[in-house]
Amino acid sequence: MTRGQDAWVTSMIAVRDARDEAAFARLFGHFAPRVKAFLMRSGADATLAEECAQETMATLWHKAHLFDPNRASVATWIFTIARNRRIDVLRRTRHPEPEDLPWGPEPEPDQADALALQQESKQLGEALAALPEKQRVLIEKAYFGDLTHSEIATETGLPLGTIKSRIRLALDRLRHAMK
Repeated sequence: MTRGQDAWVTSMIAVRDARDEAAFARLFGHFAPRVKAFLMRSGADATLAEECAQETMATLWHKAHLFDPNRASVATWIFTIARNRRIDVLRRTRHPEPEDLPWGPEPEPDQADALALQQESKQLGEALAALPEKQRVLIEKAYFGDLTHSEIATETGLPLGTIKSRIRLALDRLRHAMK
């Protein structure tokens, strides 16, 4: 463990054992901007990333008693919380609460918009079909099957790193195909 890691562990233990606000402020000052940047790199807009970073740091304060330096580094623990917050937000947006659902008939889409959407859907279908099977199957499980990378690893028996690499490569190919 490096000297910097020792300082974070010391601060985390102070928060965990003594509810030390100064130690929390040090952790917040260092990790909150990094969590926000991490979330933005993973596709969240600035507002959502800020909100998730705030929730992550609040969780750190409230669940500090769960931190065990023998199981994970402070950074790993914090970024795992952030990742889980991001997944929770994505699930909420994919499955809106009943009060968020619109009532009444939907307005008819503009004909040009409908045609553009139809063409993009066709282009995406062709791009998906052109992917190597190993990548296409993982994309389908992640985006159409709503499975997390860990769930895909459990289901397929593939290492998590392999799944992440294949999905990243597939998304890069799809991005280029959709230009």
